[in-house]
Amino acid sequence: MKKRNWQKTFIFGFLILFMSGNVFAEGQPEIDSGATAWMLTSTALVLLMIPGLAMFYGGLVKTKNVLGTMMHSFAAMGVMTILWVTVGYSMCFGENVLGGWFGWNSDYFLLSGIDTNIMEGGVPEYVFSMFQGKFAIITPALIAGAFAERVSFKAYVFFIALWGVFVYNPLCHWVWAEDGFLFNLGANGAIDFAGGTVVHISAAVAGLVAAIFIGPRRRFPNILTRPNNLVMTVIGAGLLWVGWFGFNAGSSVSSSLSTAQALAVTQVAAAAGAVAWILAETIHQGKATVLGFISGILAGLVVITPAAGVVQPYAAIILGFFASLASYIFVSKKHIFNLDDTLDVFGIHGIAAIVGAIFLVFFIRDSWMADAALANGGIWTIWQQLGVQTVAVLIAISYTAVATLIILFVVNKITKFRASDIEEMKGLDTVYHGERGYGMLNPN
Repeated sequence: MKKRNWQKTFIFGFLILFMSGNVFAEGQPEIDSGATAWMLTSTALVLLMIPGLAMFYGGLVKTKNVLGTMMHSFAAMGVMTILWVTVGYSMCFGENVLGGWFGWNSDYFLLSGIDTNIMEGGVPEYVFSMFQGKFAIITPALIAGAFAERVSFKAYVFFIALWGVFVYNPLCHWVWAEDGFLFNLGANGAIDFAGGTVVHISAAVAGLVAAIFIGPRRRFPNILTRPNNLVMTVIGAGLLWVGWFGFNAGSSVSSSLSTAQALAVTQVAAAAGAVAWILAETIHQGKATVLGFISGILAGLVVITPAAGVVQPYAAIILGFFASLASYIFVSKKHIFNLDDTLDVFGIHGIAAIVGAIFLVFFIRDSWMADAALANGGIWTIWQQLGVQTVAVLIAISYTAVATLIILFVVNKITKFRASDIEEMKGLDTVYHGERGYGMLNPN
């Protein structure tokens, strides 16, 4: 009898421990290997876009400025990574402070508190933080195209550091953090799937303000700028197109249906943008240029970025065509404004991103609309979302313009932002880096 009681007690205790272990295991998030593998890949793809951007920009400027222009992108990889790890991730995804201007979480400082964190989707938080960090790198790197060939390297480094902290981080928090006010604006929040507002509008507006602030290049608008290496620019465009799959599809932070949907429309919009641009060139100028084709690719990729997770392929074709044509018209007519946006950052990134962020509302897929209406008692409408999208775009433009102008004044007080006429004439490569991109070739 005693033996049977002992056996029953042992079995009962074993069951309790087994069940407790299961409960404990179920209470802990588990790594989803598929989602994690895709997010690791996406992180690498977005990083690939930065040398792609360096090649795209570097091939378009004069021979004497190719290294200096490419250095703008690579410098951002160094400066913004350090800032992201120290304060950027916390400011973007921490809890509201200072009335929600930005976020803060002491566990995110130096990423010290996320060493073993697994997010709800089964992705280690390290991976998510590094993925988001690549967006913080490429955004200020995009800005550099607007004032290429005439900016002091030292001033540029100061500028992107301050801009990242006081412009990018707050915008990112407003749009993507769960307690950000644009994330919660209206019934469903401002839709920005992968960075149309946070990345492209902010970079384009900052570039426009900076280009106006420091003034045009020497001899502008009579200056004749030919690409020093269009082949390199085309390769850069190819790397951007490939990397953009991580940029858009990775923003689902999963390996799921929404990932596939975002990837598909990214390809379609890029193709539509390229075709639209060369059609416009052929009709307007009688020739379809390689530079025009890759400019159209970029416009198509930008326009679909805010919409990637909520529209279908037919909408990607329409948005890609519309954005590419709008960008082409702006770039063709920018001389009217006497605007020296060297590499058309606002003309392509700004125009296409604004088109995508606002007009996506007319193409939102039915399933998303049904879920939104259900979540809000059936009161959600396209026109309400149009108002939300417009307000978000206007806030992003206004805040970026004002904050960028303040930062430019501060940096210009610390060190002259604009390269001198003599430095510009000699070229950024030799003046700021003591090197030449093409060996013994004479700079043009």
